[in-house]
Amino acid sequence: MTEKILILDFGSQYTQLIARRIRELNVYSEIVPCTKIPEITPDIKGIILSGSPFSVSSPEKPAFDIEAILDKRPILGVCYGAQFVAKHFGGVVQPSSKREYGRAFLHIQDRNCELFYGIDDESQVWMSHSDTVMQVPAGFHVTAKTASIDVAAFASDPGRFNNPMHCIQFHPEVTHSEQGKKMLQNFVVGTCGCHQTWTPESFVEETVAYLQTTIGSDQVVLGLSGGVDSSVAAILLNKAIGKNLISIFVNNGLLRKNEFNSVLHSYQDMGLNVIGVDAEDEFLSALEGESDPEKKRKIIGKVFIDVFERESKKLTNVKWLAQGTIYPDVIESVSVHGPSATIKSHHNVGGLPEKLHLKVIEPLRFLFKDEVRKVGDTLQLKHEILHRHPFPGPGLAIRIIGDITREKVRIVQEADAIFINHLKSSGWYDQVWQAGAILLPVQTVGVMGDERTYENVVALRCVNSTDGMTADWSHLPHTLLAQISSDIINHVKGINRVVYDISSKPPATIEWE
Repeated sequence: MTEKILILDFGSQYTQLIARRIRELNVYSEIVPCTKIPEITPDIKGIILSGSPFSVSSPEKPAFDIEAILDKRPILGVCYGAQFVAKHFGGVVQPSSKREYGRAFLHIQDRNCELFYGIDDESQVWMSHSDTVMQVPAGFHVTAKTASIDVAAFASDPGRFNNPMHCIQFHPEVTHSEQGKKMLQNFVVGTCGCHQTWTPESFVEETVAYLQTTIGSDQVVLGLSGGVDSSVAAILLNKAIGKNLISIFVNNGLLRKNEFNSVLHSYQDMGLNVIGVDAEDEFLSALEGESDPEKKRKIIGKVFIDVFERESKKLTNVKWLAQGTIYPDVIESVSVHGPSATIKSHHNVGGLPEKLHLKVIEPLRFLFKDEVRKVGDTLQLKHEILHRHPFPGPGLAIRIIGDITREKVRIVQEADAIFINHLKSSGWYDQVWQAGAILLPVQTVGVMGDERTYENVVALRCVNSTDGMTADWSHLPHTLLAQISSDIINHVKGINRVVYDISSKPPATIEWE
């Protein structure tokens, strides 16, 4: 049984960070909407109430039944979670006279409070709240304050409940809270008694056992992309069921230069049963003349389903469809108020399991991207696959702004290959999260030799990130960018201008479409 900390999400932008910090302590954590509280099973050792963009006094705040969890496990309320607890038990919560946002310094009032064991007085924390607990309820006491607020933290009195409640009006999960991770450790390990045994090795052992029990002797089909997620999923499944896993790798004509053959070659030594399907003509024909990014995604999804369905039906005894879904995909599909607003169609192709009449198995669905890489490292996945940059499911279709032609695919493949090769040869490839070339629907004037040109513009995109949820542009050396630009213009026919994208996410996304 894997011990876990349950995080009830009230819509905070920081909720995922809480989960990540706890997992860094080798304790499994799971996020669920506060509106859908699961049964409190023995594996749940503690509960955290997240922050929220809402006020506890707002009629629009999410519905939450605190009685469903009350006194069943130790509870930690963070910002909104703390204010909810205060108001529920009769304390006073009021709008702040000014929004308290930024650095503050704790003055610890209760040195016996387990949350603050080993925490320095004047420890820096990060505030972000518009409501303030003005008075704690009966049966609770103040455990810390700051120069600006009298109730920075409070806790239930000894004997008030069978399980303690700790509440804080700051965010321990952000790096600005210098000893925040230690506070989380005090709660998770000290108060909740978790044993810190959730490691990549334990995940592999437990997941392989689960897959063997669940799948039995059935065959499983998996769509490989050559990326980290599907590759780690394939290795895990292969470890569990061996040759009963059949992987299909489809060339949609929108991969990087020579990628179809190089990816197939890289799988040869991994013991995987891989079927390569070259469907380039099918995809490019279907995309002809279409420039709308959402329609392009949908066309690619439909053709992929058709190709995958055709190839799958050649197999016998297949009962399962495996997917490389990871935790951010799961979190984005479920929010406090239902599915989040669609920014772009999801890269996993919906409708495929129903069309193939297969059951779905997703061995990585509770891992973040960096955790997937750690599991892949434990499984000794090849470095070139394990550290391959994320690549969008629709491939170069969303890196070609506008309609797709074979000539445009050639141009962006050549430019991308030069960009990526320079990053690798200069040692920058493994220092950044993701990079690629984007072909713009813009032609500009230039001069090559003595001739005037009117050709295409390529934008280079290179970002740093941990999991792709947020990102900042990579500060590549100017000399490297100059060399990349020069080589692209000199060697890729059709390009006479190269620009560099210096937008962060948010507000921009990593991909342009």
